[in-house]
Amino acid sequence: MAGGYDDRDGKIWMDGELVDWRNAQVHILTHAMHYASSVFEGERAYGGSIFRSRQHSERLVASGAAIDMPLPWTVDEIEAAKQQVLSVNGLSDAYVRAVAWRGAGEDMGVSSMRNPVRLAVAAWEWGAYYGDAKTRGARLDIAKWKRPSPETIPSHAKAAGLYMICTMSKHAAEAKGFSDAMMFDYRGYVAEATGANIFFVKDGEVHTPLPDCFLNGITRQTVIGMLHERQIKVHERHIEPSELESFEQCWLTGTAAEVTPVGEIGPYGFEVGALAREMVESYESLVRS
Repeated sequence: MAGGYDDRDGKIWMDGELVDWRNAQVHILTHAMHYASSVFEGERAYGGSIFRSRQHSERLVASGAAIDMPLPWTVDEIEAAKQQVLSVNGLSDAYVRAVAWRGAGEDMGVSSMRNPVRLAVAAWEWGAYYGDAKTRGARLDIAKWKRPSPETIPSHAKAAGLYMICTMSKHAAEAKGFSDAMMFDYRGYVAEATGANIFFVKDGEVHTPLPDCFLNGITRQTVIGMLHERQIKVHERHIEPSELESFEQCWLTGTAAEVTPVGEIGPYGFEVGALAREMVESYESLVRS
């Protein structure tokens, strides 16, 4: 599939119907466009099966509730829509995007209770998020923007508005030749990359930031489970920036990133070591099992 994301062949599920890709449109006065009243999920299908599909659908519903936007679709209905999209588009290995938003309606201010909640599901072929970084290691800048306090945002929701500073941080990193950026949180602790969680290795043990102000990713949870199965100790804790120079390996996790080793974060270098490579290979085997 090539071309802009608005100009492709295929079908997109919208509000219970399959529509031609190019006709999947909304009005300019859609509430979400002005006030970020939107939640979404990014998922990957392998061999026609979406990995952790139901967990993603459950989180979509929970995210909607978290931003006071209850979805008028059940988890089962969302699951059926995703499978329908894969089937009608003839996709086996694909990225799946489910997005819910407040549409255009009687309200056009901050309040939007009279506007309908809408839902769409699209899918397309999408390769490695960081190119050849799975073998060479991704290069990360350090973002100037920080993940905000959970007292200011619903940090446990996968809400569109929470990604604005991620986009800005990734743009700044790419302008300097990096793949992505690592963000600190509002207290100055290591948090995550712009769209992926982060792990570090030191002396055979794994350290990962405590997700108390950012999303506890489904891939993150999966990888922690894989490490526990291998009897590898995992420390979920606050990580100080001063600790970065002492870590030996690093990797990112996320639906788009899958498991991607990191070779560099700002001035700090990391080996694409045995454990990082094992996690890449084991995750690939798991999602296709």
